[in-house]
Amino acid sequence: MTLWNDRPEAWHEAQPGVSRRILTLGDGVMLTLYEIAPNTTIKLHTHHNVQSGTILEGGATFQVGHETYRVRKGAAWSISAGVPHEFVTDSGGLCRVLEVFVPEREDIRGEALPPDQA
Repeated sequence: MTLWNDRPEAWHEAQPGVSRRILTLGDGVMLTLYEIAPNTTIKLHTHHNVQSGTILEGGATFQVGHETYRVRKGAAWSISAGVPHEFVTDSGGLCRVLEVFVPEREDIRGEALPPDQA
């Protein structure tokens, strides 16, 4: 088993209002935790990874392709690689999102700390 513990230096600002921590990575899978401030937009973008996630706290409006969804605590999704998506958090408080990327996102892989135990 490989183990990563939470440490302040594991958190990175992805953009203003968006902090993320890579929880685990390896074997082509990356698990990431996001903390997103109220009224924050993660602008429309695409990537070559399958992206699956769930809302742990808060809510947002999620545009995926040509559809728009309201997502709240407990909602879960899977987005195919290459599909454009945008995420806008609600005004009511912090939004915490747990996401899995397959394969690992090479563009953010460098943020991951070495494991505490391998």
